[in-house]
Amino acid sequence: MSHGGAHVTVLLAEAVDALAIKADGVYVDATFGRGGHSRRILAQLGAAGRLYAFDRDPQAIAAGQALGDPRFVLVHRAFAELAEGLSECGVTAVDGILFDIGVSSPQIDDGERGFSFRFDAPLDMRMDTTTGETAAEWLARAELREITEVIRNYGEERFAFQIAKKVVAVRGEQPILTTGQFADLVRACVHTREPGQDAATRSFQALRIHINQELRQLEIALPQAVSLLKAGGRLAVISFHSLEDRIVKRFMRAEASPDTFPKHLPLRAEQLPVARLRLVGKAMRPGAAEVAANPRARSAVLRVAEKCAEAC
Repeated sequence: MSHGGAHVTVLLAEAVDALAIKADGVYVDATFGRGGHSRRILAQLGAAGRLYAFDRDPQAIAAGQALGDPRFVLVHRAFAELAEGLSECGVTAVDGILFDIGVSSPQIDDGERGFSFRFDAPLDMRMDTTTGETAAEWLARAELREITEVIRNYGEERFAFQIAKKVVAVRGEQPILTTGQFADLVRACVHTREPGQDAATRSFQALRIHINQELRQLEIALPQAVSLLKAGGRLAVISFHSLEDRIVKRFMRAEASPDTFPKHLPLRAEQLPVARLRLVGKAMRPGAAEVAANPRARSAVLRVAEKCAEAC
């Protein structure tokens, strides 16, 4: 997150403290961004400690290469490839993993990335600009039903069908290539909106989530993270959107209470599934002072869980 042009890491102390850092431990920052959490983790590690950071954004990778710390390894991969990336580094088990989900402030504030309607720029929206389909390319080929579902499901936009119809009509006359074009198109279709929110906000969010497969990436990564944790290792996840937080909350709860058999089924104790996680505290949110200093922090939620010894 950013404020006044400077990058500000949300829930910095709370998230790193939740990992219960051991000086000689091995940790993963699954979403390096601009390295706020990584720097704080490194500050608590001793000479024998190690930190592996993942990011799929080439600009984040470039920023991370400036750290120059021998205890630090930067991996240019999406966090859905966590297990494979760590395996290539010779790592099979870690003491803690931190996820800071969603788009970063540098991505939003760089108009050329196409994440924000504040700038008229190419409609790209890819977190990894070296691969995959841009938002403009997807809008040019997607069917009416698919566009409707993406905007409704990921943006929770009630005018999704009207927006999708407009996209199909407009692209028949001219390609939709810029953020300005798409924002204007959406605004023409949204007849009511939340106070203080641009009518294009929900549709931009939906398109970004779809192009980067953000929810699917999270669903793939969380089970890998639990499998990689040592007994007593911590998993900390910061999310900024209700859809992300719902996935994290349900996953952690399911892993903490895996017994879903009928109550009167005749099973021995040793036949019951073992919980892989123990929930640590309640969900944490930024305090009033942090939100006042950095308004983009207002929707952040931190959830923490610990790997059970019985699951190892």
